[in-house]
Amino acid sequence: MLKVNVVCVGKIKEAFYRSAVDEYLKRLSRFAKVEIKEIAEGRNIGEEASSILKACKGRVIALCIEGVKYSNERLAEYVKNLADRGEEFTFVIGSSYGLADDVKRTADLKLSFSDMTFPHQLMRVILLEQLYRAFMINGGGEYHK
Repeated sequence: MLKVNVVCVGKIKEAFYRSAVDEYLKRLSRFAKVEIKEIAEGRNIGEEASSILKACKGRVIALCIEGVKYSNERLAEYVKNLADRGEEFTFVIGSSYGLADDVKRTADLKLSFSDMTFPHQLMRVILLEQLYRAFMINGGGEYHK
């Protein structure tokens, strides 16, 4: 089964975010084994960078505002290409400090979901929903309209 990792800084404290994450993990389980690795928040992004890099496996996709923007269909195509090659991949969500340059340089892809900044807890939900949408597009499902 396809392996997808999400490396993120910090824990989710709010129950409504945890509930949404759990729902999308359940939905995604039919397509891939999705593992979330939470990294402890540091005093700065430099402290967080080494822990993030150690947790990354396979292709690395760093979520950052300066990254490229994909449509839903383009993200689905990117995910399908990785899945077709059997490649494990890791999405990285930084803390409120963002991501260190070392992490961004290591990434195979820098991806932006918006020019706006989102709380990292909410970004986890958004990412999982977009992954689910990508798998549904690839499977010809009706979720994406």
